[in-house]
Amino acid sequence: MDVLARIVKTLEDAGVTWKQIRHDPVRTSQEAADVRGEPLAIGGKALVVKADETFSLVVISAASRLKSSRLKKTLSARKLRFATPEELADLTGLVPGSVPPFGEPVLPLPVRVDQSILGQDRIAFNAGSLSESIIMDRQEWYLVAGEPEIIDVSMSQE
Repeated sequence: MDVLARIVKTLEDAGVTWKQIRHDPVRTSQEAADVRGEPLAIGGKALVVKADETFSLVVISAASRLKSSRLKKTLSARKLRFATPEELADLTGLVPGSVPPFGEPVLPLPVRVDQSILGQDRIAFNAGSLSESIIMDRQEWYLVAGEPEIIDVSMSQE
């Protein structure tokens, strides 16, 4: 089962409402916001990072920028970096920019959510593809995502 199918099954099993949008492939958060017709801040950027020897998923608002030093401190890591495209493909079968903000059963990664996501009433994200997006209620997403740990590791890009 591909990632989009796992997301849809997870959302259906949870009984939540969402909107799926097919669009031209997007490479940036701003392009994604434009094709979705949503503000940039609604976007959920799912970043796969490696802290010491452990990979995890950090979700931040697309209108924010990750502060690596804060994430490193939050994770009590000596070393921190983004997953390489090859590692991302090995871990998830996905390409950069297509990672959805879900751990199990969608992706085999622990998830942490930056507080920048919590100020929005909706979340929009790429759903395992650069040309498939989902928009849904942010609180429902948070519950379906397993109520991941909330952290403070971003700053506004403005």
